[in-house]
Amino acid sequence: MFLCTGNAARSVMAGAILTARAPEMPVTTAGTFVIEGMPMSWRTRRALEGVGVEAPKHSSMQLRAADVVTADLVVALACEHVEWVRRTMPEIAWRTATLKRLVRDMPVLEGGLDTRLDHLGLADVELEPWEDVHDPAGGELLVFEECAREIHDLLVELLPLLETAGKGGARA
Repeated sequence: MFLCTGNAARSVMAGAILTARAPEMPVTTAGTFVIEGMPMSWRTRRALEGVGVEAPKHSSMQLRAADVVTADLVVALACEHVEWVRRTMPEIAWRTATLKRLVRDMPVLEGGLDTRLDHLGLADVELEPWEDVHDPAGGELLVFEECAREIHDLLVELLPLLETAGKGGARA
């Protein structure tokens, strides 16, 4: 699951890009402060096209505890999203991290995804400013395109790490 603020740009881009690169991987998106049912903006749609991804049909969705029951991993696009999860859903903090932290720190260990996430200690790791993918909201198309390229490049790095993690499954 990808998580941003309004579920209108960053998480939508990340979800669409990962789905395009790994269609067998189930992906959902949500936000921490959402007006539900809103479509993505034309800028988000065009930014996705700029990285060669067809924009999916989309309606914004607020993250609720029931939404993450089946998610093996919650990938936040900024520290504020991880902090929100830690406050509102501490039971999933162990499998919630920023995209940039996962790319930088995901260990290559034997075992499944759960083992790797446990090794990272995500529930307690200190969040740092370098982890944020900046929100393009309010920016011109160029800002959205830069955001989409950044997310695309990060996911290109993360995908092999996720694929080699195998089927770790979520904790019971």
